[in-house]
Amino acid sequence: MNPPLDALPLHSPEPRMPLAAVGALTPAGVHDLRGRTIDELRYPTTAALIFAGVPGAGKSTALRKFFGATAQAEQPPAGPSGSIVLDSQHARNRWRHRLGWLPYPLWRPVVHVAHYAGIKAALRDADGPVVIHDCGTFGWSRRMIARWAAEYRRDLHVVMLDVPATVARAGQYARGRRINGMFFTLHCRRWDRLIRDLDLEDRNAPVPSSSVVIVDRSTVNRMSRVAFDG
Repeated sequence: MNPPLDALPLHSPEPRMPLAAVGALTPAGVHDLRGRTIDELRYPTTAALIFAGVPGAGKSTALRKFFGATAQAEQPPAGPSGSIVLDSQHARNRWRHRLGWLPYPLWRPVVHVAHYAGIKAALRDADGPVVIHDCGTFGWSRRMIARWAAEYRRDLHVVMLDVPATVARAGQYARGRRINGMFFTLHCRRWDRLIRDLDLEDRNAPVPSSSVVIVDRSTVNRMSRVAFDG
């Protein structure tokens, strides 16, 4: 039996660092842009850029908006400035031809292995930026990607898409890919801990990457693009 959604936070925490509307931002450190207006985020061409959020938060929608990456692709699509986009859905699409006759839970591990193998290969071999779709709620995954980024001399940056649990759940229904309610609850709890651990009031707090940008859907909707230069 799935836990009730009202057991989860209904609203994203309020931003703790007031920010005026800005045109473009080259992130360094932690930036809380929830509820704010920004036109553009800029990253170096060596970036490994993770778009993180619980299932249904809108990661795939953001990747489509900024990089033209569609969920129907089977190979990692190319984006602006020579970027390449890695989404586990692409690996799932590839393996569906061979294993689609089985219930997906039985071959989900194959998709995950293929997805992370693709991330490592892209970080190692790609000439341009690498954009990664990841929920961000598993410590082993964050550590593994961070280790690979360091090994291949990539600047690791994270965009955290923070939305209420009810909004994320509705996003799952809209895309037709719903996850088990208990697993979703665990994702949300881990996500809330991640947000709390980013103490925005302490500028000396360790940042787990070159930058972390926290956004909500209104921020993403108003943003024009993600650019890579320098």
